[in-house]
Amino acid sequence: MNRLRALYIQYHPMIWILMGGTVFARAASFMSYPFLAIYLSRVSSLEPWLIGLILGIGALAGTVGGFIGGNLSDRFGRMIVMVVTLFVWAGVYVGFSLAKGVWVFLILNLLNGLCRSFFEPTSQALMADLTPKEKRMRVFGIRYMAINIGAAVGPLLGAWLAMISGSLTFFITGMAYLIYGVLLVMVTSRYKEDLSPKSKVERVRFLEVIGVMRRDVALGWFIIGGLISNIGYSQMQSNLPLYVEQLFGSESKLYSILLAINALTVIVFQAVITRRAEKRPLLSNMIIGSLLFSVGLLLFAGGQVMGLLYIGIFVFTVGEILLFLSSSLFVDGLAKTGMRGSYFGASGFQALGFFIGPSLGGWFLSQWGGGWAFVMLAVISGSGIFFYWKGQRAFMKRKEKVVPPIKEKVQAF
Repeated sequence: MNRLRALYIQYHPMIWILMGGTVFARAASFMSYPFLAIYLSRVSSLEPWLIGLILGIGALAGTVGGFIGGNLSDRFGRMIVMVVTLFVWAGVYVGFSLAKGVWVFLILNLLNGLCRSFFEPTSQALMADLTPKEKRMRVFGIRYMAINIGAAVGPLLGAWLAMISGSLTFFITGMAYLIYGVLLVMVTSRYKEDLSPKSKVERVRFLEVIGVMRRDVALGWFIIGGLISNIGYSQMQSNLPLYVEQLFGSESKLYSILLAINALTVIVFQAVITRRAEKRPLLSNMIIGSLLFSVGLLLFAGGQVMGLLYIGIFVFTVGEILLFLSSSLFVDGLAKTGMRGSYFGASGFQALGFFIGPSLGGWFLSQWGGGWAFVMLAVISGSGIFFYWKGQRAFMKRKEKVVPPIKEKVQAF
């Protein structure tokens, strides 16, 4: 108890309100959104590729929305952007519970992607504002843990509620976001002075990011590699649920269990995997992560044997931890002095893989069936290794042309 109290007093009370809201909201969203593909297949006669397009449009909107949300946050304040976004998000999920037409679902998921791109970076920036620099790493680690606690609980709740009504899960998610928004409104007045940024924030403009991608070949190769990896990763919440339902029927709770295994693997093994990964070069971690993605997708291809799906999701998740952890550090290492914001902004274009992946995987699924679809996706995902290697090679060539002072930074690769 004393240890918990000591941990609590280390951080601003608003941090813990945001952490609690993260668990609550993520549990609600994982209760419904991962099942959107299944829900669309049941309430409509859409082809898998068109379901994939609806799912992917949110990622496309989010790619651009991050720039808009960042500027709005600087102009109007973080809390205002977060609260308004939560209220709009609540309306989006209530809309999902009522929607029937294809265009309605498309517009709603576009708004869903925009809301996510507004809320996530803004909430992280607020946490950074309220936390001393030396403690931020731990705060973001706690936040990642909170996300995965929600991700472990949500799918199991969603599977149970789906037995009552598929649309009910989306309505409850909407109410959860509404409650979270109201809670933030209630605490804003109490911590009003603390919620103002204490320093000037670096503003990342869209045209600056495009310029960075044109000039830095290494970053360009890395973005292509990340985009390809995300094509594989996007299958977990788009075509994997459709494939599992084809194999085991609409009454099966297997997909919910797979999502829970994914989240629990992160919670239990993240620290161990991270410690071991720190002893290897970043490129090695990215190659291993990409290979594990591909192996996981290949195991999904043999999904008629249920055990292979369990092994596959575990292997897939270990690849997720390695690849996404290393990717952020890789971009940080590529970034030139004073341009970190632009480099991270440019790396956001990897999210286009989440737009392409669901439609491409859905087309494979409808043309060749789940087995061959996941074999093809494994090959595509694995090809990202070549582009990571090209990016590393281009970076080392760039390094050879500059003066020695930054040598230490490059050796980490």
